[in-house]
Amino acid sequence: MGSRKCGGCLSGLLILLALWSIIVNILLYFPNGQTSYASSNKLTNYVWYFEGICFSGIMMLIVAAVLLVLENDSNYKCCQSENCSKKYRTLLSMIFSALGIAFSGYCLVISALGLVQGPYCRTLDGWEYAFEGTAGRLESFE
Repeated sequence: MGSRKCGGCLSGLLILLALWSIIVNILLYFPNGQTSYASSNKLTNYVWYFEGICFSGIMMLIVAAVLLVLENDSNYKCCQSENCSKKYRTLLSMIFSALGIAFSGYCLVISALGLVQGPYCRTLDGWEYAFEGTAGRLESFE
């Protein structure tokens, strides 16, 4: 009983976090509130993988919604016995939880790759990845 309420609460929190992820990742396409960066292709490569909008946003909304529906006691019964229906809900809950973990893993990998590559900056030589190949350390320019 207590785990069911906790699961519903966590699914509700997951919906809020997914909506926050969508909003924050949309803002990545408009640095300083300007659309000129996106239109002139001056955004980092990993922004175009849409990990924040699609996978930690929309897909997590779907997972959270399904988990909330599965937590509801008035679900449609898949078969005649109550025991079968509970097993079916448990199986679906495990599958969608695993999908949620896979989606968040994808987001983690893409974010880590973006951090390794570094930001796309305007330098003296033009637009480039200024920290690429430096392992995050600034090189001395002598």
